[in-house]
Amino acid sequence: MESRPLRYFVAVAEELNFARAAERLGISPPPLSRAIRQLETEMGVTLFERNTHSVALTPPGTVLLTEARIALDALQAAERRTQRAAAAEPKLILAMKADGDAGLLAPILARFATEPEAVPVAVRLCGWHEHARLLRRGEADAALVHEPFDRTGLDSEQLTAEQCVAAIAATHPLAGRDHLALADLGLLPEDLPRFVHETRSAGRDLAQLLTLVALGGPTPLLPTSVAARYPRPGVVYRPVPNTPPAVLSIAWPQQSRSTATAALVRTAVAVAEEAARNGS
Repeated sequence: MESRPLRYFVAVAEELNFARAAERLGISPPPLSRAIRQLETEMGVTLFERNTHSVALTPPGTVLLTEARIALDALQAAERRTQRAAAAEPKLILAMKADGDAGLLAPILARFATEPEAVPVAVRLCGWHEHARLLRRGEADAALVHEPFDRTGLDSEQLTAEQCVAAIAATHPLAGRDHLALADLGLLPEDLPRFVHETRSAGRDLAQLLTLVALGGPTPLLPTSVAARYPRPGVVYRPVPNTPPAVLSIAWPQQSRSTATAALVRTAVAVAEEAARNGS
């Protein structure tokens, strides 16, 4: 299957409107409609339910949308990785959120530089939810990322598991407590994935998020290492012992065959294990 029909299909599936999808693709609606019909014929399934008022994905169309996005990302990633491999001085790109390394970045890079497979590492700072997308699109070779994240097409190794603390405004009624429970935050264990996603999304980075906290905004759960490095006027940190640990992992694309990436992963795991033994 060629990539063009998949791109056409994804555009229609995301817009659920042939006219808007055609405009997005820079073509007219008739050839787009013909291309979708041909794709349905080739696959032997109906991808869209159409009438004069609406367009909706069928169950097979919903499946194909997920698979097509993965396939198109993989093609784009292959092109980017190939172009970077042809550079005069190849380098490895490590994605991470600022201060989202549990204090491990410097020792990882120092030890990796001594490995026979080592190449220069460029650190790409990103937002809370961008790591997986950068890996799948070939814009990064590895990432230091906190759970949970979209693992589609990725492999990972756990590096650290830290107790969580709640970041709350110093004026908050709970600020006077020594420690908190999930119930104090109005949460049940099953609420955590949604809560973590929503509070992380409140700010692009930690500085923005803590500013909102000090102003009486969200009450995010953060790893202990982050709290230790970020004392902030107007913000206090309180342990939440009954919260699952904050897990930091190193992730990379499943299809990666880079010996440098493999060496970086081994180095990261070794450094994290050593830090855990030393209690740092």
